[in-house]
Amino acid sequence: MKRSDDLPLTIRPVVGMDDHYPAGHVDAFHSHARSQLCYAVTGVMSAVTDSSTFVLPPNRAIWIPAGTRHQVSCRGPVALNVLYVDPEIAGQAGHCRVFDVSLLLRALIQEVLTFAHAYDEEGREGRIVALLLEEIGRMPDIALSAPTPEDRRLRRVCDMIIADPADQRDLDDFAKIAGMGRRTFTRAFRQQTGMGFAMWRQQVRLMAAISLLGEGRSITNIAYDVGYESASSFTAMFHRVLGVPPSHYQRQHSAA
Repeated sequence: MKRSDDLPLTIRPVVGMDDHYPAGHVDAFHSHARSQLCYAVTGVMSAVTDSSTFVLPPNRAIWIPAGTRHQVSCRGPVALNVLYVDPEIAGQAGHCRVFDVSLLLRALIQEVLTFAHAYDEEGREGRIVALLLEEIGRMPDIALSAPTPEDRRLRRVCDMIIADPADQRDLDDFAKIAGMGRRTFTRAFRQQTGMGFAMWRQQVRLMAAISLLGEGRSITNIAYDVGYESASSFTAMFHRVLGVPPSHYQRQHSAA
């Protein structure tokens, strides 16, 4: 399997490759000297940094800035297009983000992968790379991440929910687990994650659901597996947050 270490990463501002991960693959915490764009062709991938957890479904991309420690895991097989971008010319966000990929950006990514590593920076290839970088910056973010609090007591609660999104314990129960009063827990959680506890747990359930949809599980079973009492309530949440029903993600995965 080709890895980033095999690429002449410094030869041009953007260098890319196709990559594949088998089911169950875990790439332990590491970082790259270059910024990284991963576009998911098929399969669902999870990425964890020191500050957040992300999920990457098909036809979306994640931007990982240079030097960011991250761990990648895959429940099922995943196919990716990967670009390594010189941080000096990237001109992109300094934080990780998952975003939609337009038809134009998808075509640009795949065209860059056909270039020789030592492509002509002053010719057609260089102009395509410049347009690619511009288009990345234009793509809208999508809500497929959950921030990780620094406080170890809050982090313990978050780890429990990530491990079992269907856990039905309420805010008071988790505040006790953290050794905090309800108000202190609520205030600290919002301060450290930028969102309320209920919204954070919804994000975790949404990300878990997308991973399960990538495995072809039924929507009803997924709804129960991530903590919803009915398929209809789960579908309503999914549509409200992402603007499409969960069946949309199933169709994308089946067509990929």
